[in-house]
Amino acid sequence: MVTDESNSSLFSTTAFSEIGLPTPLSDAIDELGFSRLTVVQDQVLPIALKGRDVVAQAQTGSGKTAAYVLTILNTILARERTTPPNMPRALIIAPTRELAVQISNDAESIGRFTDTKVHVVFGGIDYRKQRDILAEGTDILIGTPGRLIDYHKQRAYSLHKTEMVVIDECDRLFDMGFAEDLMWLLRRLPHPKDRQSMMFSATLSHRVATLGWREMDNPAEIVVNRESITPDTIHQELYHVSAREKFSLLLGLLKREGGIRTMVFVNTREQARRLVQDLGRHGHDAQGLTGNVVQKKRLRVLDDFRDGKLPILVATDVASRGLHIDGVSHVINYDLPQDPEDYVHRIGRTARAGAEGKAITLACENYVYSLDAVHKFVGYDLPTAFADEDLYLPVKPHRPQRRPQRPRGSESRDKQRRSRSRRRRDN
Repeated sequence: MVTDESNSSLFSTTAFSEIGLPTPLSDAIDELGFSRLTVVQDQVLPIALKGRDVVAQAQTGSGKTAAYVLTILNTILARERTTPPNMPRALIIAPTRELAVQISNDAESIGRFTDTKVHVVFGGIDYRKQRDILAEGTDILIGTPGRLIDYHKQRAYSLHKTEMVVIDECDRLFDMGFAEDLMWLLRRLPHPKDRQSMMFSATLSHRVATLGWREMDNPAEIVVNRESITPDTIHQELYHVSAREKFSLLLGLLKREGGIRTMVFVNTREQARRLVQDLGRHGHDAQGLTGNVVQKKRLRVLDDFRDGKLPILVATDVASRGLHIDGVSHVINYDLPQDPEDYVHRIGRTARAGAEGKAITLACENYVYSLDAVHKFVGYDLPTAFADEDLYLPVKPHRPQRRPQRPRGSESRDKQRRSRSRRRRDN
């Protein structure tokens, strides 16, 4: 979580020491290497720390998570708990398991010098264990909608007295079909005037803003860099290529770029599976991250990628939002995303917290129809590059699968069985 504060467009001139954080939080901030607030933190924290509701839009990697985590922890330290342990003081709703885990890690890091209990719940792993820990009590509850609703119906916890709620990547929750689940949870919370509510996202659609005004108490609307939703530190390139030659070009780009951590995005699980196999066949160590991968493996793959043990992560859009992994040098859109917002979130996995990164997009005939929507959404045309013939590397043919050798004499036995079967039918 150590930041590179050389990027003046991301960081403000305000120091963390100037905003009056309590000692346990300021000590954690110092130990994590933060000194100046990001622009979104500089605009959100003075308002949120006073208890006002906030709706905020800012670029990916701009420090939104730290803004609301600091607000929650500051409130918890300032007020004594007056409710039973099974009533979390703060609820954070996230669209994906990976984002929920990331938020939990950040909350524990920033709250390391406090006694705050943080618990994260999500599907696919440790169902009973998560429920038992939750029933024992927590201060900050983080989770995906389905698992949160499930445990609430089992009365493992109550939202009746929850003081704060955060909806992170709220537009993504709508895109993934969680609108009804989100409303179900919000109806279990205290009235908007009796809680603090915060909504954060890299993109803020009209329907999300409408939800904010309906379920919040006169929120302050904060939009950072409305005219530039992609950081200037991401160097972008677009290659037009046929689908047949796309993998050949990918091999050349991987060789030329030599990234330390490269994320390759595709549109379908099946494409991710095939691409991992094809990369392995050409000597590249790659793993896939898709919605159908079991949770334990997903977490292991993410840890390996984060620790530098895995150089290439092939992913669908399940990994395009909220994941903060330091040192992602390259993002390659092997498939051009069909939703222009996903383009912004995908390339936002690189150039985090002021670092520089590179985003390369391959537009083939299967997905090029999405390009105009991407250009319109980001407000500019992606810089087009042209690949020399040398950049297309040879593709090894698939090895034909050898049929298992049948035991000697099995063919004659098959003939005998067929002959007996015909005799039975004739009789």
